[in-house]
Amino acid sequence: MTSPPPAEEKLPPPSKRALDGLRVLDFSHALAGPYCTLLLADYGADVYKLESPQGGELSRGWGPPFAGGQASFFLGLNRGKRGISIDLKRPEGIALCLRLLDHMDILIENFRPGTMDRLGFGYAALRDRNPRLVYCSISGYGQDGPSRDEAAMDLIVECSSGFMSVTGTEAGEQVRAGYAVADINAGLFATIGILMALQHRHRTGAGQFVDVSMLDSMISAMSSNYMTYLGSGRVPHPMGTAFPTVVPYQVFRASDRVFALAVGSEKLWAAFSGAIGHPELQSHPDYASNALRIQNRQALEKTLHDIFRSRSAAEWVALLSEAGIPCCLLRTFDEVVQHPQSAFRQMFPWMEHPTAGKHRVTGPPIKMSETPGRPTTPAPLLGQDTAATLRELLGLDPQAIHQLVADAIIPRPPRPENSVAQEEPSRGEANP
Repeated sequence: MTSPPPAEEKLPPPSKRALDGLRVLDFSHALAGPYCTLLLADYGADVYKLESPQGGELSRGWGPPFAGGQASFFLGLNRGKRGISIDLKRPEGIALCLRLLDHMDILIENFRPGTMDRLGFGYAALRDRNPRLVYCSISGYGQDGPSRDEAAMDLIVECSSGFMSVTGTEAGEQVRAGYAVADINAGLFATIGILMALQHRHRTGAGQFVDVSMLDSMISAMSSNYMTYLGSGRVPHPMGTAFPTVVPYQVFRASDRVFALAVGSEKLWAAFSGAIGHPELQSHPDYASNALRIQNRQALEKTLHDIFRSRSAAEWVALLSEAGIPCCLLRTFDEVVQHPQSAFRQMFPWMEHPTAGKHRVTGPPIKMSETPGRPTTPAPLLGQDTAATLRELLGLDPQAIHQLVADAIIPRPPRPENSVAQEEPSRGEANP
């Protein structure tokens, strides 16, 4: 049975946001770059999402699900951005885009290395034109090195970084992460790199080139894993939900469903042993310290699996929580969306789109007391803000804009009623 949707969260009132006044020209597509610019937009930057007039960026077609002809994937990643569309296959389009770049603080792209140089938008070409520009390139393996030109997507880098070698079942079957971890890590590190470059610009007045690779981002994010290997020389392997340096720290199946627990100290081990009704485990010669519990992991895990089968997961979570043990039911997406904490933290706000209608998105993750982030506008229709942007930033008059449309350098402004390009599937279909 489908549960009713949770109550509608209220967005924070309009206020000054941390990145207000910054302009971003966003050449990026798919996930890593758009996730970075999503964060920048939520915290106040004016993000101009540049797309080709010939269909726009590829994630517009990444569905089902679709809502009013719009891919839910695209709607969630591109809210708060202004949609501009210029034909960069035409010299007039390149010239127009270069003029826009004179007004930008940040450029972000995630094409293969060399692509922007071929288009005439490489950093070397733009540095003299706009010396304050922070130029961020996201790629699979970076802008140099022997792997520079290798094709990469999230799945590929999950493998090439070693991540998938430690992600899977105890039997040794490797599995992909449940979300695009390599893309998202790269998007996060790109955001950090851009903000650091802006701080440098604040001190010196000069922009710089920010080179973010998915591989580097994954290796850095796995610092604790790699330090364990570098310190021991032992190549790690998949452990299911278990953790190599803390026991017990994993999921267990109760009589009805799965729950997770984390016993990260000897103090917690003592409290845990009492809470599950087996205080003798605390001083057991095989389990009296974390090092011993790791050494005797298999026997202890079997004992705990047998114990936890005797009650429901909710009962165990209640008992363990009362004893101060970190624990939680293994929640499904619908349970997370409906959870009071998600609502209180405004993590699934509503938006209104001209064709998709009322829909929910994920909320800003960083809470700031003076300059809170917030989603503002829905994802743009293809090229919907092109004319307004050219008027505001370049001062083009209606006649000049009309001529650009006539010459097919920019598209005709979209009409929402004509924007439904995909068939609406059943609500049961999931995003790939």
